[in-house]
Amino acid sequence: ASPVIGHLKHGMRSTGPTTAVHYLATKCVDTVKTHHKDSKWFMPWGPDQCSKIRDFDEATAKRIEANNIVFAVHIPLPNREMSPWFQFMLVILQFDIAFKMQNQIEDGSLVTMDVGLAYRDSTLSEWTEMAHSTEHRKLSCNFTATMTYENEGRYYECDLLPFMEVGSVAHKYYLLNIRLPVNERKKVNIGIGEIKDIRLVSIHQNGGFTKVWFAMKTFLTPSVLIIMIWYWRRITQMTRPPVLLEKIIFALGISMTFINIPVEWFSVGFNWTWMLLFGDIRQGIFYAMLLSFWIIFCGEHLMDQTERNHFSVYWKQVGPIVFGSFCLFIFDMCERGVQLKNPFYSIWASDVGTELAMAFIIVAGICACLYFLFLCFMVFQVFRNISGKRSSLPAMTKARRLHYEGLIFRFKFLMLVTLACAAMTVIFFIISQVNEGHWHWGGYTVQVNSAFFTGIYGMWNLYVFALMFLYAPSHKRYGDEQSSAGNSGEDIQLTTTITHVDGPTEIYKMTGKEAQE
Repeated sequence: ASPVIGHLKHGMRSTGPTTAVHYLATKCVDTVKTHHKDSKWFMPWGPDQCSKIRDFDEATAKRIEANNIVFAVHIPLPNREMSPWFQFMLVILQFDIAFKMQNQIEDGSLVTMDVGLAYRDSTLSEWTEMAHSTEHRKLSCNFTATMTYENEGRYYECDLLPFMEVGSVAHKYYLLNIRLPVNERKKVNIGIGEIKDIRLVSIHQNGGFTKVWFAMKTFLTPSVLIIMIWYWRRITQMTRPPVLLEKIIFALGISMTFINIPVEWFSVGFNWTWMLLFGDIRQGIFYAMLLSFWIIFCGEHLMDQTERNHFSVYWKQVGPIVFGSFCLFIFDMCERGVQLKNPFYSIWASDVGTELAMAFIIVAGICACLYFLFLCFMVFQVFRNISGKRSSLPAMTKARRLHYEGLIFRFKFLMLVTLACAAMTVIFFIISQVNEGHWHWGGYTVQVNSAFFTGIYGMWNLYVFALMFLYAPSHKRYGDEQSSAGNSGEDIQLTTTITHVDGPTEIYKMTGKEAQE
């Protein structure tokens, strides 16, 4: 699920698939001055809370150095618990930086953070370290007022920074400790302005949405699996080998079943941090299969194509789709793959990474739009050719003519459904890409509600189900009452591509005859 900010409502009532919770870091004082990994964890509240300061002026008065201040954030808020139903946790960071004439933010300044993440499952147990890292984030702030002594104390407007992503929420309580170590000799955290506070936004999937999502997958898996088995049995009963169109529909059914299998149920009981990555891979395989299928589906119904029923004919169209999917996989591995080891890692943290990621999202969106336009062109060609072939219908007997007119109408309807499905898929793909990245460039978010999310998924299943149902070979025959030699000859010619099939495939069949002529 893409990290999309919904309304800031708690629990299951939110309209979005995700919920965002805001936190303000508490400034704890490390009196022990131990900075190695075994150092104790600082709790912002509760019975074992740390000794706190309100602001840095108090720290200066008490002669507390910046290196001894620890920003502590407990996730979730007091008297609440995290749940495995939340699926993932994405944390965004924002600095509150005050303007001072003597301590301005320098261009290209980096903030160095010594960050630690710990967890526990009971309020009485000890904190267990989950991750520890030294992270660098580039500040992107601007000061809207004029830089004069009168405006000292006003805040800079700073962009949100990617901070952390965890692929499973297996524990009830999480604790973040952030230090901003200062080293003047090494120029560490120098020229970053006067940091007053650290704010965090934690985003997780709604438990209610997760349950609906799991239930939907559990219901849809057997439905598609049963029709897939039935479809393949119909094909194997034929005397001829399966044609390319039948094979590709079956492959689409397999990829739909693969994305349907509700392995997410295990994520509730097991701490599988790789579930997000696995989900992305499954969705990527399905996207590649679906986009390739639409190209072959339209291509196989183009009547002026002399060579068909060979996968090699489509390598020019399918090749770029496979290459694009592979690029998306590499991009995902660079981000989520590394996050399995270090949840604080972000490809957006560096300039080069940000430019690459931005370019990737823009190129992916443009390619999706170009693909859709190409598909529209192919569908237009199919429609134009079908209209041309309708001229041969008046020569047929009434029963046969009505039968083919019905088939043409149904086939045109299926083509339009395909186009609508493609349009929705492209829109969904672009929106999900934008939402993946919107935090990182500090732009606007597109509100995607649960109905749209589950609706697209349901549409894919329904579409795959309908295809297998419509394209399953049948043993019926039409127009057998016309047993004259001429008509039986026509019958043989009509079934050069596929024998004894009805449904949309007969259009495909009719084209075999026309192409030969």
